[in-house]
Amino acid sequence: MTATANQRFANLHIWPTILLAAGVLAYSAFHVSFGQITIPFLLLTLVAISAGARLSLKIPNVKGQISLTEFFIFLALFLFAGEGAVLLAAVATVCSSLRHNEKKATLLFNSAVTVASTFISVHLLRLNFGLLSELPLGAHTASLLLALFFVALVRSLTHSAVLAISEEIGLSFWQAWSASVTWTFFTYFTLAAAAGLAARLASIIGLYPSISGMAVIAIVYFAYTSLKKPEPLAEQNNELLRHLNVLQQSEQLFRSAFNYSAVGMALVSAKGRWLQVNRSLCELLGYSEEDLLATDFQRLIHHEDLGAALANIKRLLKGKIHTCQMEQRYLHRQGHIVWVLCGVSLVRNVETDAAHLIFQIQDITDRKRAEERLLHDAFHDALTGLPNRALFIDHLKLTIARAKRNKGQIYAVLFLDLDRFKIINDSLGHMIGDQLLVGIARRLESCLRPGDTVARVGGDEFTIVLEDLQEETEAIVVAERIQKELTVPFILGGREVFTTVSIGIAPSSTGYEEPEEILRDADTAMYRAKSLGKARHEVFDKAMHAFAMNLLQLETDMRRALDRQEFFVQYQPIVSLDTFKLRGFEALVRWRHPERGMISPLDFIPVAEETGQIIQIGHWVLKKACHQMRRWQRRFPSDPPLFISVNLSSRQFTQPDLIGQVKGVLDETKLDPRSLKLEITESAVMENIETATEMLKQLRALGVQLAIDDFGTGYSSLSYLHKFPIDTLKIDRSFVIRIVDNNENIEIVRTIVMLAQNLGMDVVAEGVETNDQLALLRKLDCENGQGYFFSKPTDVSGAEKIISDTYTESRAASNVYPAKARPTLVA
Repeated sequence: MTATANQRFANLHIWPTILLAAGVLAYSAFHVSFGQITIPFLLLTLVAISAGARLSLKIPNVKGQISLTEFFIFLALFLFAGEGAVLLAAVATVCSSLRHNEKKATLLFNSAVTVASTFISVHLLRLNFGLLSELPLGAHTASLLLALFFVALVRSLTHSAVLAISEEIGLSFWQAWSASVTWTFFTYFTLAAAAGLAARLASIIGLYPSISGMAVIAIVYFAYTSLKKPEPLAEQNNELLRHLNVLQQSEQLFRSAFNYSAVGMALVSAKGRWLQVNRSLCELLGYSEEDLLATDFQRLIHHEDLGAALANIKRLLKGKIHTCQMEQRYLHRQGHIVWVLCGVSLVRNVETDAAHLIFQIQDITDRKRAEERLLHDAFHDALTGLPNRALFIDHLKLTIARAKRNKGQIYAVLFLDLDRFKIINDSLGHMIGDQLLVGIARRLESCLRPGDTVARVGGDEFTIVLEDLQEETEAIVVAERIQKELTVPFILGGREVFTTVSIGIAPSSTGYEEPEEILRDADTAMYRAKSLGKARHEVFDKAMHAFAMNLLQLETDMRRALDRQEFFVQYQPIVSLDTFKLRGFEALVRWRHPERGMISPLDFIPVAEETGQIIQIGHWVLKKACHQMRRWQRRFPSDPPLFISVNLSSRQFTQPDLIGQVKGVLDETKLDPRSLKLEITESAVMENIETATEMLKQLRALGVQLAIDDFGTGYSSLSYLHKFPIDTLKIDRSFVIRIVDNNENIEIVRTIVMLAQNLGMDVVAEGVETNDQLALLRKLDCENGQGYFFSKPTDVSGAEKIISDTYTESRAASNVYPAKARPTLVA
């Protein structure tokens, strides 16, 4: 037998087997008689030693082979006494092992296994068939076949057990044993049958001639093999030296490539022990070569990656795959993780057919860190480091799923939006704005419990999910804690910065299936908080949802309103308070919905502003009003001509092509630019002073008049007013309505009128509704008025009637307005 046992099992299997065989050999030597050691026996032993050790038979489908020595052992079983066969087995196997230069332990183990199995075969045959030396020569064919079966079975079971013990592919003993025993049995049975036939032949032609013939055949065979190559010995030696030189060069090249490779390389046993390692691998893992060779790769690989690595190596050893590549984590000697790309391939020892593994290990730690950073950046906000919308949605999905599984689990989502952040950003700069956002993120984190999640989902928008709440009121407590925390000023760029936050709260009790639904409702509640004065929180309810759905429907209907011609323009006269002469009209957009009837501008204008549809609507109103005024000027010429006032929304005022739009309308309608007055709210002008100033100058260059609407609602524009090219200030109606009973409002109106006069501007008072208001405004030298006292906004025909009456009796102002106003006006 040429297969060797694995040194790892020496203490458990080799030495006990050797001791057992020594006892068996001593027993057989004691019971053999010198009469059995005949010349034919010695010749057979000589042939077994010389010929059997040189020839072997490959076992089909099994890693291993059987020496032809087994044939001569079987033949000795049938021709001589059993103890003699045991002695022949011992001598022949030792000589065969010596020929292969095997280690002493392996040599003794191989001989011991052969001796033990031969001894067992002898006594099984003796127990079942009587005298062993007489049985093959005179037995019936059936008895002989049965004896051959026993002999082959014992030898195959023993050989397969040795192969299973030596196996390194990671299979259990029984798996390896059952995989090889069948084909091993057939091979041994073939040798036993051949030995039986040879024994039969010897019984016919005689024992001496048969064994002598075998010896002669062996001598002729060896003579032929030695004379087959007639090359001179010198040439053979030279050829051998050349081959040896080539092998040495190849080995040196391989060792150089192995040792100096930039990639970590190792030769590893099938059980995982490092057999050879190169310098790169030692540097990669921080160990010396001696340290690595004293252990196995299983101790250095991360425990989470070990299972997959062993599974792939097992498939490789079984031949299911030819090579495998794995990303793994190894533990550096200093304790940190090293990511590697490990390629593994299988090689076999030419002499022993033992399986080994080639590891090629490349450091990919930097790449893995880059991948982890990219993955982190994909789900986190770059500025604050908080989770972004995508990660927050994923987390919210898990929260909703857990709440479905655990009935009664309460959670809530908070939607936060900073108040006045745009003003801070524009006035102090984006760098301060970014620092403020980072500071807010840190404070939000400090306000939350472990397990809660805060994310940044927009420019100045944050979201929070609160889990495992005992009551919904806990979400309100958290919101109040956040608002209190944010009242403390931030110190940014050497100055104190104050900010507040509007918070919308959506509790889980409403019942949600998708994250987008609860985020939508929290957003709706946040907008309600803003509309109620900011710096507060609101809890979402069904009524709020209905309101949001109404706004959504309003937005949808508004997108079709222009095409369906549902918008129309009404005109409200602007009158000189001194002469009651008609000066012009303000164009006001109205919406008549086919199903809902008239919709108040207070309802649809804010929605149009938010959605941006105000740009299209405003352009349509501008064009419509200019066309109408041009027709009235042709029909009712006057000196000075009537003018038309048109409101510009904040969104319109910031449009880059506003100048081109206004110029295009003037060119199309042929209206004198001086007959167009554009009204811009005070807040729109103050959002960006420099941009607003430049835009006003460009509009003024077109020749149009400019007015600031709702003047007085904020005082921030007073210091800049002299820089704006403004023609008119329109006093907000909130001052005019309370002017009679409120001295403070009288002083405000007086101040605005005086300021306008000093800056060369005229004034229009909005919301004039009573005779007393009119009298006070005239007393304060306010030039113009507009309100229900003169006329409500009216359609084209109503406006034309006012123009016609004024045009035909322009000098009789008393004919246009109620008689009750005349005494006060005259006074």
